[in-house]
Amino acid sequence: MTINKFTHFLRLIRINNLLILFLIQFLLHYFVFENNGNLQFYLLAIITFLITAAGYIINDIFDVKSDLINKKDKVIIGNHISSRHAIFWYYLFNSIAILLSLYLVCLVNNYYLLLIFLSTIYVLWWYSRRYKHILLFGNLTVSILTSLYIYNVFLFSDYSSVSFNHERFYVTITFVFFSFFLTLSREIIKDLEDIEGDKLMNSKNMAFTLSLNKTKWIVSILLLIVLYPLIEWFLEIFEDNNLIILIYSINLFLLIIYTIYKIVKSDKKQDFSKISQLLKFIMILGIFSIPLFYYLFK
Repeated sequence: MTINKFTHFLRLIRINNLLILFLIQFLLHYFVFENNGNLQFYLLAIITFLITAAGYIINDIFDVKSDLINKKDKVIIGNHISSRHAIFWYYLFNSIAILLSLYLVCLVNNYYLLLIFLSTIYVLWWYSRRYKHILLFGNLTVSILTSLYIYNVFLFSDYSSVSFNHERFYVTITFVFFSFFLTLSREIIKDLEDIEGDKLMNSKNMAFTLSLNKTKWIVSILLLIVLYPLIEWFLEIFEDNNLIILIYSINLFLLIIYTIYKIVKSDKKQDFSKISQLLKFIMILGIFSIPLFYYLFK
């Protein structure tokens, strides 16, 4: 594989998204569960990496036609990597992930993980092939799976605990909550960005089925839901006089408010593309709050 093809391969599997996913898993494992990583955790991270990468590959295979309209210059399959090679990598990644999953569940004696991994592979296939363009179903699928990757860290890390750890569970669920609503908001925004190509696929997603204004208001409401626990969190921090966290929380709050404002005012593909990137930046800020809160509250 040449350097040029390797670069396009990394783009195909969304290496930036995969690194962000690994980062949140590692930070949760290291700070919340106070473990600097072991063989079992890195197996979990590798399995997550492989299954998600395979999901991106199969998604692009089924979306070649619409992508030729939505992002013609960025289409990889057919231009830089053949469909045959893409399918090969899809099956190779999933096969390795399944083998590693069998080994991991034997190590940690938690067979729920194997069920989750196998179900994720199956759902990602059917999501890409059939359900992606069904009203709200596709968006919810991606949001649930993304949140599940975070919950897996708790399910994996807490397997050996004698008693249920409520504090760790609460922290994990908090990040699952933010991940779900921010991902759902971003997926709907991406549908608005790709609406022209989705017409070719007879899409029935929210952006295509509802009016532009209704879709924008739904996303705005989803982000307002994210703000509610953030406000409660802000009030607790204010009482504790933690200046650094207070500033961090205010910036996060203002960024979400600004995003809602941009959503309401936007109506062009370029606008929605910028909003998608802004939501991604908010997610990254949320991830980096993990070590910050650990060191200030320890």
